[in-house]
Amino acid sequence: METAISLPRINDPAPDFEAKSTHGVIRLSDYKGKWVVLFSHPADFTPVCTTEFVAFAERAAEFEQRQAQLIGLSVDSVPAHIAWVRDIERHFGVRITFPVIADLDMKVAQKYGLIHPGASETATVRAVFIIDDKGIVRAIIYYPMNLGRNIDEILRALEALQTADTNACSMPANWRPGDKVVVPPPQTVTDAAARVQSSEYEVIDWYLSKKAV
Repeated sequence: METAISLPRINDPAPDFEAKSTHGVIRLSDYKGKWVVLFSHPADFTPVCTTEFVAFAERAAEFEQRQAQLIGLSVDSVPAHIAWVRDIERHFGVRITFPVIADLDMKVAQKYGLIHPGASETATVRAVFIIDDKGIVRAIIYYPMNLGRNIDEILRALEALQTADTNACSMPANWRPGDKVVVPPPQTVTDAAARVQSSEYEVIDWYLSKKAV
């Protein structure tokens, strides 16, 4: 019988873990109070993963500015991670400042549903979990093994979620920092009639209005 893939859902508490990493033993709960971007990769010393690590390293300061901790993960060992990180620094001139989990026993991978038998029995697929400062899963993005991630989109999603929390709003398609946001729609006929007359918002119709934040 196939083992069921465990998959945290959006707005579930993120499964806690204790794992060895390139920064020593870390626990997800160590980062309570910060946002976490947990991302998995199939294996060290692979071409697409290398480009992703370079891209994350080049943008690491932008995650830090948003009070977000990057954490990488694969089923390779700590020595393999260290060798790969050093190789990346040597070839590309960027430092990997975030921890990389060595998940040899696949315990973290199983908790987060990162082993997809259709893709590989032993390698983690490319996934991103955005976890908020209360330890709640807020967004999940999965990629096949042959598709590298877009760091711009991960940063955009992170900032969108943080902006939505701060302003009790939602984000329209293609939202970027500085764009207007969507305000909650009215819940009564009376409020709907008032909304279309409102000068406070950019009103497209009673159910769709935007504001600057």
